[in-house]
Amino acid sequence: MKKQLIFLVLLVMVLPGIFAINIDVKRASTGQVMIAELNNPLSFNLEITNSGDTNDFEFYNLASFDMQPIGFTRIEKDQTRNIELILTSLKDFTYRGFYTFSYFIRDSNDDEVQEQVIFKITDLKSSFLIGSGEIDPNSNTIEVFIQNKENFNFSKMSAKFSSVFFDIEKEFELSPKEKKTFEVQLNKEDFNKILAGFYTMKAEIEVQEKKATIEGIIKFNEEELIETTKENSGFFINTKTITKKNNGNVAVQPEIVFKKNIISRLFTTFSPEPELVERDGAKVYYTWNLNLLPGETLEIKIKTNWFFPFLGIILIIAIVVLVKKYSASDLVLRKKVSFVKAKGGEFALKVSLFVKARKYVERVNIIDRLPPLVKIYEKFGGEQPTRISKENKRIEWNFEKLESGEIRMISYIIYSKIGVLGKFALPSALSIYEREGKIKETRSNQAFFVAEQRKGQVEEGD
Repeated sequence: MKKQLIFLVLLVMVLPGIFAINIDVKRASTGQVMIAELNNPLSFNLEITNSGDTNDFEFYNLASFDMQPIGFTRIEKDQTRNIELILTSLKDFTYRGFYTFSYFIRDSNDDEVQEQVIFKITDLKSSFLIGSGEIDPNSNTIEVFIQNKENFNFSKMSAKFSSVFFDIEKEFELSPKEKKTFEVQLNKEDFNKILAGFYTMKAEIEVQEKKATIEGIIKFNEEELIETTKENSGFFINTKTITKKNNGNVAVQPEIVFKKNIISRLFTTFSPEPELVERDGAKVYYTWNLNLLPGETLEIKIKTNWFFPFLGIILIIAIVVLVKKYSASDLVLRKKVSFVKAKGGEFALKVSLFVKARKYVERVNIIDRLPPLVKIYEKFGGEQPTRISKENKRIEWNFEKLESGEIRMISYIIYSKIGVLGKFALPSALSIYEREGKIKETRSNQAFFVAEQRKGQVEEGD
């Protein structure tokens, strides 16, 4: 009895191994993608080895996927066959993402094994990425791109790219993970009134008569560009026209300051009227400060009737001609000073020197001296100094040569812990140079700083 019981136990353990399906399945293809709208079939290459007896095998699934091969496939004993497993999804299948698909292989004895393949299901609109380079306001072209995010071959497709800057349509192919770039011509007139910032670019994708719309971002770089033009017409009735046009892509607020003397102002009219009028001694300052959007223009006309002060004008012209003739030199040196806000609350000024060669000069030495009670901030804009003497309060710059018409700008900052009231005078700078073997020199103007410093550029009047 005991021997019979042991035999029955062994028989129960051995029988499943005798009658179970004995095959080995290897999958050669991975990373398959199914585009939901296209319902493209998926193909998996299976390598099946029959380690049991010759048998007929059938493939089926419980997920209602259409699957091939259909019917039985014979595999001889110890034979290895390559089987192409083809799946087609149902139209109402809503799952998106990586999907584990279970299928069964059953032999003619109704013994079976369960196998799995993993693939990705995604939408057409999720299969692409679009974008572009940044738009430079001074450029005539921009590059846009579309990238295939999936392991799927789009053999024929089209895309309509649209934005506030352009509209184009392209036909092309996209291999798995491929990125295509297109150069687009831009017309500046189409966006000269568009503010800088980020804008949406859309692409309408069409594949096999299926459409999807995707979006990307275009960055329109900032550029602050004010074009200034000046016109002067008439003699006895003189008209000055100052025009400020915003050719950039950000809103700006240009300040225009026009200066007249106390006599000429009596014969002058303005259009439009200035927002602010200030008198400083014998000078009167007229200020306009208006907001300009991209593409907008501010035009100011200053009309002066010179019939009555005609003789005064002749005198002024004569003086100007004499001054210009007297001051004519090979090298012009001009000095300018402006107020600077210091973090520590010190009194600080920015000193700027403009060096212009009217003719070719050599071995140019620029010397500037600091006024008493100030120190120099040893970070410089523009040209770096050759020598600095703190003891002598002297700064020097050397240039081997300057071509005719060449301009150099020199700037530095001085500061003092002692504040200034009233007018602060800076000494003139000295330039020593050589012209055709002769040593010459010229001096700059003497710059002044008044405690109530005015902002903006001052336009010279009469």
